[in-house]
Amino acid sequence: MKDKPALGGLPTREGVGPSCVSLPAGHWPTITDFLVQRFPDIPRAMWLERMAAGEVFDEFGEAVTPARAYRGHMRLYYYRTLPAETRIPFDEELLFQDDHLVVVDKPHFLPVTPSGHYLQETLLVRLKNRLGIAGLSPIHRIDRETAGLVLFSVQPQERAAYQDLFRQREVSKWYEAIAPWRPELTFPRVSTSRIVEGQPFFRQAEVAGAANSETRIELLEVSGPLARYGLSPVTGKKHQLRVHMYALGLPIVNDRVYPPLDPTPEDDYRYPLQLLAQSIAFDDPFTGERRQFSSRRKLEMP
Repeated sequence: MKDKPALGGLPTREGVGPSCVSLPAGHWPTITDFLVQRFPDIPRAMWLERMAAGEVFDEFGEAVTPARAYRGHMRLYYYRTLPAETRIPFDEELLFQDDHLVVVDKPHFLPVTPSGHYLQETLLVRLKNRLGIAGLSPIHRIDRETAGLVLFSVQPQERAAYQDLFRQREVSKWYEAIAPWRPELTFPRVSTSRIVEGQPFFRQAEVAGAANSETRIELLEVSGPLARYGLSPVTGKKHQLRVHMYALGLPIVNDRVYPPLDPTPEDDYRYPLQLLAQSIAFDDPFTGERRQFSSRRKLEMP
């Protein structure tokens, strides 16, 4: 596929736009020295390869060479590559597309955006390559382990208006989860707590203090020791649904993070997290239409 301009006019390569890093005031001998210190997981040899391939350049479009002297208060752009990336063996389903929105049914295990060990094998990059929309950007995100609906903005200048709907709590979201059944708990109920970043960084924790998260929980179906729950998040804290269910003594089936396990197990595709972003509804700020979308995926009670 031919490269197309990404946000800011910079070209995408295989669906991936360049990453950006700001150069602070400092006394590194060369830009290369700064990059090696700033990104300790990337060896110097890889930066030299990228420079030789013309994949590192400054905000003025000038290529960065290995010996180029350091200068602060400037932005650098570079193209991220991974030496080997295993394909995640599940496919997304395109549910809707117009001039404003793309709505996708995401499978379990697929990240929404590039991070860590995931680049091409992310929903965003897959869609850019598939649809040829270089400026496509997610309006919201769901966990890599969670399946279901993800919305993308087609026009970069419209993304903020859609995100404001989430911030102003004007979006109705409905999830389903399979978790243990505890007959002593009454439903429906509302869970509130203060959620902050825990240890390690990818795990969230509840702490004392004013609540910053709220989830409404309904009991939908009971089958032996398990039940199907309907979850409606009022707020959107990271891992909120998983944290609130765990706090109730209802860890979601196949959750590898709550309860905490050390070390965290690797992915096992046989055991997807039983959490699904099932439906979403809101009034479109550009068309005025009532937008309502539903996932076609189903959680099967074990």
